[in-house]
Amino acid sequence: MKISYVSSLLVLFLLSLSGTAMAQTAADGVAIADAYVRAVPPGQPNSASFMSVKNNSGTHHALVSGSSPAAEAVELHTHTMEGGMMRMRQVEKIDLPAGESVDLKPGGLHVMMIGLKQKLIPGESVPLTLKFEDGSEVMIDAPVRKLQMKMKKMDHKHMH
Repeated sequence: MKISYVSSLLVLFLLSLSGTAMAQTAADGVAIADAYVRAVPPGQPNSASFMSVKNNSGTHHALVSGSSPAAEAVELHTHTMEGGMMRMRQVEKIDLPAGESVDLKPGGLHVMMIGLKQKLIPGESVPLTLKFEDGSEVMIDAPVRKLQMKMKKMDHKHMH
């Protein structure tokens, strides 16, 4: 009886070791959806990428950087209201809480592409590598989209 108890403990111990050896990286537990890069007018040196990032793991992760052959630099940014003005600023990381989805969208968190090296043509894709706090990476091809600016309807009654 003692031998089977010891062997059971040994089997459990070995299984626990194999579980840690097969631990998921942040990139393994994160799903990227609806990624795209904003098309910009010719001569515009910067653009931004937007997406939904879902952390399917039970562990908190963070997006810490990015890179793309289409830009000199890729930075993580957000918009904040300062003195009645919307200002964009770089952030060190984008937190990805366990089991939650974080939307990177216009007017909020986004991936900034600085010093574009190519034209961003709607319908084409741009390779983008996203890096997480544990050093793991995920590579995506983000389609280029032309964003339609919503024009506010003008009230012609008050125009004289």
